[in-house]
Amino acid sequence: MEAEIVFFLLRKSASEPPERIASGGLAEIMKPALPDQELLKQKLLTMASHAESAVQRSVAALTSRDYDLALRVRGEDEVIDRYEVQVDKLAIELLAQAPPMNELRRIAVTMKISQNLERVGDEATKIAKRARDLSQEAPLRLMIDIPPLANLVLRMLKSALDAFVNQDPVAARALIPEDKEIDLLNNRIQCQLADYMMENREAITRCLHMMVVAKSLERIADHAKNIAEEVVFLCEAQDIRHSGGSGSETPGKESTRALKS
Repeated sequence: MEAEIVFFLLRKSASEPPERIASGGLAEIMKPALPDQELLKQKLLTMASHAESAVQRSVAALTSRDYDLALRVRGEDEVIDRYEVQVDKLAIELLAQAPPMNELRRIAVTMKISQNLERVGDEATKIAKRARDLSQEAPLRLMIDIPPLANLVLRMLKSALDAFVNQDPVAARALIPEDKEIDLLNNRIQCQLADYMMENREAITRCLHMMVVAKSLERIADHAKNIAEEVVFLCEAQDIRHSGGSGSETPGKESTRALKS
């Protein structure tokens, strides 16, 4: 309940006038973090590394039909889950210290990104499970755009994490529209597999596995988009969720200078 109140207050602060933010709010956000907050950030970055690796390994297990690699991804998910618990525990300890608003925003965003990374790990585990099962079946006689979809998703996830590390809201905003391209590709794959199942009933189970894989990749892209939106909120104190990634304001030169200072 305490965390929910914190998130409400932070989102409410995003409605402050842009000139007030530009005159001091952004500079406040970028002040050096306290030692415990540096530890919090490092835990989050380590968690992000494991999440990105889990997606890469699950896709590799699928494309190479590697049963053993698919099994190892599950171990990666357990590591990600442990990091989420550690991040939440440390974040709550920091919140109990009643930090100023700029640090409060950092902590809240870290918790939200951690939640998204944990779900990325869950989706990677789903892909690995389907890869495990498909490795025991004959390959589908159908060219499916799973590798291109996976490449787009991995690139988007990496870009979102880079935007967080670099505290770059411009880069975060730029990658958000990529989610629509991924949605379209996923829809095309789903239709392609549905058509193939109707003509090849013996391939229904394998096609369903591939549908789950494509959907999981699409959901990972959704989480990457969420991370990008949190980066914008961290750096600009502006909530752009459900706004198509544009928000009501575009950061001006003064705000950009504040971010780089």
